[in-house]
Amino acid sequence: MRLTKAEAAPAPPAEAEIRASDADRDRVAGILREALAEGRLDPEEHAERIDLVYRAKTMGELEPVVRDLPAAGAGIRARPEPGAYAYGPAAELPKQNLVAIFSASLRKGRWRVPGRINAVAVFGSVEIDLTEAVFPQQQVQINATSIFGSVDIRVPENVTLRSSGSGVLGSFEIETNEADDENAPQVLVKGCAVLGSVDARPKRGAWIRDLRKRLRDDRRERHELLHEERQGRLEKRLERHGRLLEERSDRRERMREERRERQERRRGERQERRDRFR
Repeated sequence: MRLTKAEAAPAPPAEAEIRASDADRDRVAGILREALAEGRLDPEEHAERIDLVYRAKTMGELEPVVRDLPAAGAGIRARPEPGAYAYGPAAELPKQNLVAIFSASLRKGRWRVPGRINAVAVFGSVEIDLTEAVFPQQQVQINATSIFGSVDIRVPENVTLRSSGSGVLGSFEIETNEADDENAPQVLVKGCAVLGSVDARPKRGAWIRDLRKRLRDDRRERHELLHEERQGRLEKRLERHGRLLEERSDRRERMREERRERQERRRGERQERRDRFR
């Protein structure tokens, strides 16, 4: 009986070779922001590392940036713990209707998301923000209908976002997203856009804009400090120059006085010699 050696399956890529996502870069930037706030990094080191973070392409390039920081011990990639999402057997929430006819309808903040949401915009706008919402169940379906209007949906980054819809002379754009955790909430957007728009996408946290603002503020503060230092050096230089001018002026005045005294002594000596000969 002839045996053949089975071909080995290709080894999965090492952790360091995995391509870094925007969420990974933002997570590392958050660690750097905390280190800056705690005084572990000065503004110059923080700016240098942030530049390395947003130029990194693999996880191996991100890891050295936070290797010497305590928050890096938990790992760069976020791995939700098992059972992080506890979907209890509570009573199902009733479906919610958001209707905007020649008006606007908004749902945002901390709220419990029902399993089904109907959003209708007729010459109006509907906005659904799930970034701070609580998901009592894993499956959430949003039926979006836009007729000469707009429906905007924003979900957290760690939520699965899928779509099933179409646009008729309109725009039905869903930026689909698959969460790393299979137990993460799943949002399905269905519907249609007739001469209108339906838009759904993951929304990054507000702290990213805060970070960019802080970087701009840090650069502005550094520029102001440099300007003050330069101004202080210039004032000291001018002060030294003024002192030198005063010392030169005093020295010249003393030399003139000494010259006048010598001339007066010589005149007195000459006058005494003349008087003696007389």
